[in-house]
Amino acid sequence: MDEVRSGQPRLRRRLSLPLLVLYGLGGTIGAGIYVLIGVTAGAAGVYAPAAFLLAAVIMVFSASGFAEFAGRLPVSAGEAAYVRAGFETPWLGTFVGLLVVLAGSVSAATVSVGSIGYLHFFVDVPTAPLIVLVVFVMGAIAAVGILESVMFASFLTLVEIGGLLVIIFGGFAGDFQLADNLPSVFPLTLDGAVWAGVLGAGLFAFFAFIGFEDLVNVAEEVKQPEKNMPRAIFWTLGLTTLLYFLVVAVAVLTVPSQELAASPAPLGLVFERVTSLPPAALAAIAVVATLNGIIIQMIMASRVLYGLSMQGGLPRLLSYIHPLTRTPLVATGLVVVLVLTLALVFPLDDLAKTTSRVTLTIFALVNVALLKVKLMEEAPPTGLFLVPIWVPLVGFVACAAFLTFGG
Repeated sequence: MDEVRSGQPRLRRRLSLPLLVLYGLGGTIGAGIYVLIGVTAGAAGVYAPAAFLLAAVIMVFSASGFAEFAGRLPVSAGEAAYVRAGFETPWLGTFVGLLVVLAGSVSAATVSVGSIGYLHFFVDVPTAPLIVLVVFVMGAIAAVGILESVMFASFLTLVEIGGLLVIIFGGFAGDFQLADNLPSVFPLTLDGAVWAGVLGAGLFAFFAFIGFEDLVNVAEEVKQPEKNMPRAIFWTLGLTTLLYFLVVAVAVLTVPSQELAASPAPLGLVFERVTSLPPAALAAIAVVATLNGIIIQMIMASRVLYGLSMQGGLPRLLSYIHPLTRTPLVATGLVVVLVLTLALVFPLDDLAKTTSRVTLTIFALVNVALLKVKLMEEAPPTGLFLVPIWVPLVGFVACAAFLTFGG
């Protein structure tokens, strides 16, 4: 895809598997655990880790479907292309692509708002101007180039994972009874009120896993996408689940849920309790993590707009690639404006829940699209990652059930 078509510069395949996994981890971890742990603990209490595991189980089926589609159709605006292929309806594909842009923009706006609580550890600047500065700087970095921006994001990802590992080690090393108390985070009860809290918290926890699907929208910039895309999706989801469960378990077993829910920087509070380091140290890592989530969502959303334009669903201007940066500058600028508007208007809880519901709807449509593709084809393709036909069916049912009963 590096060639020039009709005199237009094209995206470059510059991303390897390790960078792709770090991109996925950065978008997922940065968007969730540093911002929403307090909200989730407030809804589910000590059972918050179970809510994260529930969200991960739901993700597995949809992630499998995305992994197969990513090999079949390694293009930008992946979800739109998948739905277009399954339903054979161009307008529906465009609609889904726009939903993806909305979800990514809302996600970036959510993390932009959440980052302010940690930034205030270091700067005494009013919230609105600080949001504007953060969004514009991240947008500028996203426009520089795919390799440069993803390498920058990957460095931030390594820093944020390091912060989570410090919390995990500090929690378990500082309290040897913590491991013995792990079973208490599972709701081994038939109490409807308890499970209602877990399901409600699960919808917030689901937001914390949003990010793996962003990988499919940089497929045109990935080396050997047929092999590397499925691998990156599963590595991202698996590592994220492990980190989330351990971090949230340490949090709810060391800090009362009410304190977590009330804190503007909940992970900083946990960090202070389980380590001898000042909370500002974790706040610095949290700033890195949240900024990482913003830039990755911006990259993803701009590639979807580019892909939709290339597929004929949006104006051609949005597919403009700068000959030097090889990035979609017009699409990136539009995403920056959208993120900034959402961040300044809507509250954090509403943004997170809206993102979860929109993304669940997209996942449901992609699962149905894959099911239709499998039913219609005479013989499956060879040399690609494939899942049994029941996987997208279960994925659709899980997403529909979560949308119905998740609060």
